[in-house]
Amino acid sequence: MNSKIYLLGLIILFFTSCKKDTPIKVTTDDFCAAVDTVTGIMVHDIFSPPVASRIYVYPNVAAYEIMAQNNTKYESLQGQLKGLDSIPKLDPKSGVNKNLAALIAHIEVSKQLIFSEEALEKYRDSLYEKWGSENQKEFDVSKEYALKVVDRIKMWMGKDNYKQTRTFSKFSVHADQAGRWQPTPPSYMDGVEPHWGEIRTLVMDSASQFKPIAAYPFSTDKNSAFYKDAKETYDVGNLISEKLVEVEKNSSKPIPEESAIASFWDCNPYATVIQGHMMFAKKKNTPDAHWINITKIALKKSKSDFETTVFAYTKTSIGIFESFISCWEEKYRSNVVRPETYINQNIDENWRPQLQTPPFPEYVSGHSVVSSCSAIILTSIFGDNFSYIDDSEVSFGLPKRPFKSFKQAAAEASISRLYGGIHYRAAIENGVAQGNNIGGYINNKLKMIKK
Repeated sequence: MNSKIYLLGLIILFFTSCKKDTPIKVTTDDFCAAVDTVTGIMVHDIFSPPVASRIYVYPNVAAYEIMAQNNTKYESLQGQLKGLDSIPKLDPKSGVNKNLAALIAHIEVSKQLIFSEEALEKYRDSLYEKWGSENQKEFDVSKEYALKVVDRIKMWMGKDNYKQTRTFSKFSVHADQAGRWQPTPPSYMDGVEPHWGEIRTLVMDSASQFKPIAAYPFSTDKNSAFYKDAKETYDVGNLISEKLVEVEKNSSKPIPEESAIASFWDCNPYATVIQGHMMFAKKKNTPDAHWINITKIALKKSKSDFETTVFAYTKTSIGIFESFISCWEEKYRSNVVRPETYINQNIDENWRPQLQTPPFPEYVSGHSVVSSCSAIILTSIFGDNFSYIDDSEVSFGLPKRPFKSFKQAAAEASISRLYGGIHYRAAIENGVAQGNNIGGYINNKLKMIKK
């Protein structure tokens, strides 16, 4: 009897030991799920597009730096990104699970950047409990190393001038200065992030390195380039409105393609709904969130491994971050009036754009800059003519859209601003050029893959 009990004990001990020695598996799906969780919280918290870019970039860099430790394929970003150095070295014999540590670092840095920390903590704690039950020793040593990296990343991001810009003055609106931006209906919000151009860049020499050509000189002369650009936005908007009226009369007719494109790429987290005396936010993706989700779509379709996943998210988020700094520096430098204001004052006082006008100056188109840059970077990773189905806006009640390439998607995102009535063509075309230049510069300057 005693021998049987002893044998049973040995069997239990054997299987328990095997369980503890089994490495914790962290996959592409796990990392994508963490990014999606952060995106959901970010949308809930209503972060502006520029701030959202900051929420994406630092957690991804933290994860990447852990993944790149002692890596035969990927190069560290230390010394390549401004101010990033002295990441704690990883002892190959430490027993750290790099995938696990990278994901922990991503979550912990993300927690520093959002408002709804409790929501992310709940998600994190459920993972920590799971990992601890699978292999407590490996989890503990991986977490310990991850937190050392997190501390270093926190110090680094704390010096990017973000905190200082929180104390800077609001944007001054001079309604008496013709051609300058003014708050627009329905909420007439102050200009968002007027000092974002003062945030530290990561790769670019400065925020103005890829300064676009000057906007058209403001004019109300019907023969001027400015008036003609505004008139085109007005005419396109009217044409789309006429098509929508026909759809209302005949429900069998499809929604105009221009209208569908405008809605799909709206990405305005500040869109508001007015019901009686109440005004509330209509939560939406930012342009950053849309392109980060496209990154996930490409990763899933290409069945990328964990390392490629972290690499793709990191490089794309760096491009988005740089794009917003460059674009926002120009927006508040040139301070161009939005089509809605100009058209109401000089062409048709009753005209309204299909999309709500975002609360910041017009020139250049932010979506054009960010989309073009993202497309250039994603093409460098996954190749040209990478077809995919974009489901980024499904959760916001919009259908999926097919694309033959990232560049095609970027072109559609850019022209959507004309269809939506919130930009002039010059801001779109020059924004595309600016984004292409930033994306190309990042591709050439960052050495992330070893030769």
